[in-house]
Amino acid sequence: MSKVTDKALKERIKELTCLYEVSSSISNADPEHIEATLEAIAKSLQKAFLYPKKIGIRILVNRLEIHTGTDPEDVVSIQSEIKIFNVVKGHIVCSLNADSFKVDDFLNEEQLLLDNVALKVGDLLERIEIQNSEAALKKRMEHADRLGILGEITAGIAHELNTPLANILGFAELLKSDFEDDKKISGDLNKIIDNAIFSREVLKKLMFFACEMPQEMKRVNLVPIIKSAIDLLDASFRKEQVKYVVKIEDETLWLKADPIQLTQIIFNLLMNAIYFSPKDGLVTMEALQTETDIILKILDEGSGFTSEALEKVFQPFFTTKPMEDGSGLGLSVVHGIVASHKGIIKAENRTRKGAIFTITLPKN
Repeated sequence: MSKVTDKALKERIKELTCLYEVSSSISNADPEHIEATLEAIAKSLQKAFLYPKKIGIRILVNRLEIHTGTDPEDVVSIQSEIKIFNVVKGHIVCSLNADSFKVDDFLNEEQLLLDNVALKVGDLLERIEIQNSEAALKKRMEHADRLGILGEITAGIAHELNTPLANILGFAELLKSDFEDDKKISGDLNKIIDNAIFSREVLKKLMFFACEMPQEMKRVNLVPIIKSAIDLLDASFRKEQVKYVVKIEDETLWLKADPIQLTQIIFNLLMNAIYFSPKDGLVTMEALQTETDIILKILDEGSGFTSEALEKVFQPFFTTKPMEDGSGLGLSVVHGIVASHKGIIKAENRTRKGAIFTITLPKN
């Protein structure tokens, strides 16, 4: 066997070994520690090249950058694209020092190997994205199921309490007319009436959460509703020293909805954003449309959500506010109204700071 043939055979063995190691790394990949897998792939690639001690391997994908080997300033290189769902999301770059090598020093088989490995990395990242999407969907469905069950229980409790509460209020008002001259008794009855009215309002909010409040559905333009809500809350923004900006893509945003309940959605979310915003913080409200939906977004620059708060944010009586500042029903009311309009509401943390609520409402 000639030296040339022997050398070529050794290179093929190195390439096959690399592919085997890369496949093993991918098979054992931990989605939560993908960086370690990419590092192992880079090292396997480095060993497969003709000049393993002089080659530099760089993998750049999804904001990750893995590097192994030499990294001179002036280089010659070959590269291959990493595609995820047919979209270029990164590259694998193999470099040699330009002072000692030229592009022709790379073997044709090395480019083929690089393309093969890039394809495998893309497949791995596709699989991880699919798994993450499935996990997120499962989590949302479980959360929706819990809220649905909670809504049924809440509706049952509200119905059971409604009648005795109405009786308490009615009899208290009758007694008040009998004791108009007795200031002490009349004062005590006023306290009973006030607390009964407060409790009735709580029940109304619970009914909103359970999607059991009557609605007047009609075709409405959301734009004037947004502007009216902003105008009414302008004083609250100024009082709390919070700035705001409204971004509406179109002059008209038509949908079929209950206008009063739409106003409640906007009011509750804006008041929530004002409450959690720091002084000189910015609240942003965005409204846009697709062919089938109206999308509302309200963003603040507060402290955002803890993981527990994200899980429970729409549950009745859950609140991160002090007891005197909130009952924990505002966001559950919003959730109930959105659900009754066959829409979706999502709460998330922003990338830098603050929270974002995204509401998607069907136009019809």
